[in-house]
Amino acid sequence: MIVALAGGVGGAKLAQGLARARPPGDLTVVINTADDFDLYGLRICPDLDTVLYTLAGIADPTTGWGIAGDTHHAMDAIAGYGRDPWFRLGDRDLATHVLRTERLRDGSSLSTVTAEFAAALGVATALVPMSDERVATLVDTPAGRLEFQDYFVARRQQDVVTGVVFDGVEAARPAPAVAESLADATLIVFCPSNPIVSIGPILAVPGLRDLIAKCPAPKIAVSPIVGGRALKGPADRMLASLGFESSALGVAKMYAGLVDAIVIDDEDAALAPAIREGGMRVLVTQTVMGGPEDRERLAAEVIGFGLGRERGGGR
Repeated sequence: MIVALAGGVGGAKLAQGLARARPPGDLTVVINTADDFDLYGLRICPDLDTVLYTLAGIADPTTGWGIAGDTHHAMDAIAGYGRDPWFRLGDRDLATHVLRTERLRDGSSLSTVTAEFAAALGVATALVPMSDERVATLVDTPAGRLEFQDYFVARRQQDVVTGVVFDGVEAARPAPAVAESLADATLIVFCPSNPIVSIGPILAVPGLRDLIAKCPAPKIAVSPIVGGRALKGPADRMLASLGFESSALGVAKMYAGLVDAIVIDDEDAALAPAIREGGMRVLVTQTVMGGPEDRERLAAEVIGFGLGRERGGGR
């Protein structure tokens, strides 16, 4: 069993590659839920849905999120009422949020609802929220403390991030399937997701980091930073403003003591010796992913290197 930690578009892409590279049922994806929020009375789970839609093969290939070919008539109608549809939800996407909200209000857990949606869309991979309790990422900026989606979408990530808080995490518990999957894990993969606001909330759930640390399976990370830049999103700027090095080496230092190996891009090959000096094995390869076949190629290299089979261009 491979267990992957994921959030955002980069995490969803590698999760799809892992799903293609492994037999059905041999992968569990633990997904960040600290981005979740309420809008128009609906529970929105951006990272869960991005992974769900990507593995179902219906994600918008241009944005990486939302549903391909979706329309936005509902958002246009909201604008007609004088409201700013700052978080644009597609019409087909709305069905996910409506049904999720209904099921949660009826007392079902987020884990149960997510599994139902995955089954309905033909996704064989187990998709697991990091917790069934609500956790919310809050971002400190010179303009004050902002809810994550306000910072990320409404304000277009323009604010300098001076701090990050995971509100409610102290009362959260790992979702039941998280511990079950880690007990059977043969490899744990940290997807190329923002280490602060995508992987960070997962590790902040009480007990979850310890479960990972105590798991005897090897642990491998894929750097989301290539050439000092994030391929998508504000990870590079966020790392810098919070005092971390915005590089593959900086990511390796953040995961030191928890991760055994890291995968970095060819562009960052010069950083490999310094990472190895810190005690991590390093695979240097092409980490920028294209379509599904390319994602599967990278996933196969990650799996092989993570399990100690030197292949796929490791050096």
